[in-house]
Amino acid sequence: MDDDDLAQIRKARLEQLKSSGGGGGGGGSSGGGGQDKQAQESEARQSILNQILEPEAADRLGRIRLVKESRAAEVEDRLIMLARSGQLRQKVTENQLKELLGAVAEKKEEEKIVVSRRKGAWDDED
Repeated sequence: MDDDDLAQIRKARLEQLKSSGGGGGGGGSSGGGGQDKQAQESEARQSILNQILEPEAADRLGRIRLVKESRAAEVEDRLIMLARSGQLRQKVTENQLKELLGAVAEKKEEEKIVVSRRKGAWDDED
């Protein structure tokens, strides 16, 4: 092989690695790759949600996201899990979304910790 051939192979391989998002310790663009991946993940999530939610349910979920981001993320995760496992036979309606929200709210109430303090010998309320 000539040096020209090796240079062309290296150049083609470098282009391939750049286009696939790989590449070892390349340059200063290491921070941008994480943002691209996160954008792709959020785009994929949104695509799945658009396929499994009716428009009214999607609007409700959007309003919930404005008020409580964490609750909306939990509901989205649960919906995506149900869709991937094949448990959703049809699009989710607004009433079904309400039921799912109620289930998530009940789960949150179960996780609350109640602390009851005992009155000890050091109390001055005798």
